[in-house]
Parts: sequence; C-alpha cells; structure tokens
Amino acid sequence: MKTILLVDDHKVVRDGLKFYFEDNAAYSIKGKAGNGEEALLFLKNDSFDLVITDLSMPKMDGIKLMEEIKTAFPQQKVLALTMLGETAHIKKMIELGVNGYLLKSSGQDEILQAIETIFKGENYFSSEVTNAIISELAGKKVQPSHSLLIDTELSRREKEVLALIVEEMSNKEIADKLFISQRTVDAHKRNLLQKTGSKNIAGLVVYAVENGLVDVNLR
Repeated sequence: MKTILLVDDHKVVRDGLKFYFEDNAAYSIKGKAGNGEEALLFLKNDSFDLVITDLSMPKMDGIKLMEEIKTAFPQQKVLALTMLGETAHIKKMIELGVNGYLLKSSGQDEILQAIETIFKGENYFSSEVTNAIISELAGKKVQPSHSLLIDTELSRREKEVLALIVEEMSNKEIADKLFISQRTVDAHKRNLLQKTGSKNIAGLVVYAVENGLVDVNLR
C-alpha cells in the first residue's frame, strides 16, 4: 500500500481528497497538513510515498515546501494540486523537480491517473498545464481556464445554492430551504458546474472555498 501526505490549508479540501481514497486498497492517507511547515514536520518524523500539495497556503506555500523537500528529501515524490494555473508557478515547480501538476478542477479519475503515473516512475501534467506551457512557448497570451476565474458571474440564487452545497445539504434539503423544486436545484447545479468549469460537486466546493464565495468555518 502506498502512503500519501495531503497538504492543503482548507480542511474541506483535505477531507474531500481523503474521500477519494477511502475505498482504494492501493493507497492510504497517512497524514494531513494545513501548510508547508506542518508538512515538513510530518516528513521529518515519518516517510511517505507521495506528497500531494496545494501551492497557495499561509506560513509556507507549496513552492517553498517544494524547495525544502528537494533539499532535505530529494527522493520524495510530489504532486502539485492547485488552483494556480499561471505558467510562472508551473515552470517554477517543474524547475524544482515536481513529479506532477494538476488543477483542482481535475476529476477523481484524473487525480488517480496522475498518482498511478507517478508511481510508475513517470511525470504527469494535466492538459491545461501542458497547454499553458505550449502557449507561452508559442508566444501566445495564456488565458486561465474558466474554472480559475474569480469573477465568474454567478446569480444570487446560484450563490445561495452553492453555499448550501458546501454545507453538504441534499437536493431536497436545498429545495426546502430555498422554497424551490428539486428540479430547479438540479438546474442550478448544472449551471454552477458549467460556469465554474468544475467536473463534480467536490470541484464546486473547492471552487467556492478557494475563491471566497462562501463564508464557511473550515478549521
């Protein structure tokens, strides 16, 4: 069984990622850290087959963590899983020797595919990441993917539905809370997925938290 250390400053994201592996006998989430400093403490006291880390975190971000890992634990495999799709971040992590780079809009299947690829001794970069690098090399202005845009236009009702999704309410509970039909809730969810570029409900939660669209206690 391969062991994984999850590093992300949002508890809901860490818990959501942990859910991806609960029924997978090949992997075990051995540790969860809220920032780079906590991650280094884990690595000094234990060993992990893979570190999955966000980039934007307080105290010590993912890039600084990667620098520290490559100095103190040069053989450690690392997968970046972040909302940051700018070429500067991607290139810096590649320069530091990251084994993979995914955007948080990636679905569960792609995340597992990336992990399997890394454990085979290969690198994995999502199509969005690869296209960003290629576009820059071609001299084009890189546009962030729709899921990365903070100013995505959401209606008031969509924001209300999104907030209740983050609270883990069912379609019926959301419908009762907002005095609308479950069919309308489904329609709002489809619109939210399309507007944010998210592939699933977990992606919507990540989007909402990362972009400050909901007021939720994550600690």
